[in-house]
Amino acid sequence: MRPIRLIARLDIKGPNLIKGIHLEGLRIIGDPQTYAQRYYEQGIDEIIYMDSVASLYGRNNLTEILEHTAHHVFVPITVGGGVRSVEDARKLLRSGADKVAINTAAIARPELLSEIAEEFGSQAVVLSVEAKRQNSGGWEAYTDNGREHSGRDVIEWVQEAEKLGAGELLLTSIDQEGTRKGFDIALLNAISGLVSIPVIASGGMGSVEDLVAAVQDGHADAVAMADILHYDRMTIAEIRGQALAANMNIRELSI
Repeated sequence: MRPIRLIARLDIKGPNLIKGIHLEGLRIIGDPQTYAQRYYEQGIDEIIYMDSVASLYGRNNLTEILEHTAHHVFVPITVGGGVRSVEDARKLLRSGADKVAINTAAIARPELLSEIAEEFGSQAVVLSVEAKRQNSGGWEAYTDNGREHSGRDVIEWVQEAEKLGAGELLLTSIDQEGTRKGFDIALLNAISGLVSIPVIASGGMGSVEDLVAAVQDGHADAVAMADILHYDRMTIAEIRGQALAANMNIRELSI
């Protein structure tokens, strides 16, 4: 069994690191490069940069931030937001990203996943899904940073995306995001049993107990954290230590 990865998620708007609740009410936190450097030094396994308004404006503005980070941070970096073509992916990968995350453009044109996977390999393609629970049951996939309905059922979409070439899944619960109330375990459990690609749980981590639940009950392969880190509620070392104490298969840092 592969170690569970601890991932810092940094949502970006313009030059700023931001954080909201349910992907709304965004608040400026600070300089994303400073935070990325801090998390790297604390021992994070990976970093995710998400441009929160890229799809709205049809472009990703993270190249400069990414290039700086790639020169100072030596863990895998995923970048998402506004990736609409193979060329967009190439630009980000050449700027220092290891993987690109795609949501809105993939729903609009699913074959984009195959095109990028054929060019760079499935390991470089992350399907980003913003899932919202429906009153009628199940979850709908949203686009444009949780602003727009897609009409697509999450369960059906992730299975299709895996066949098209997605190599990893970033699964964000809009209902739980920013609430500190834990991940949507039912959502994680439903998805993890249907796909063979790694699933990253995102949205709602308020404690190490939530991490443990995401892995043990939701069968997540990785956990993305934002609020708990950005507001200094726990350090990565503290999270890692408590997870190890709970017998989680987490990478131990060499001293």
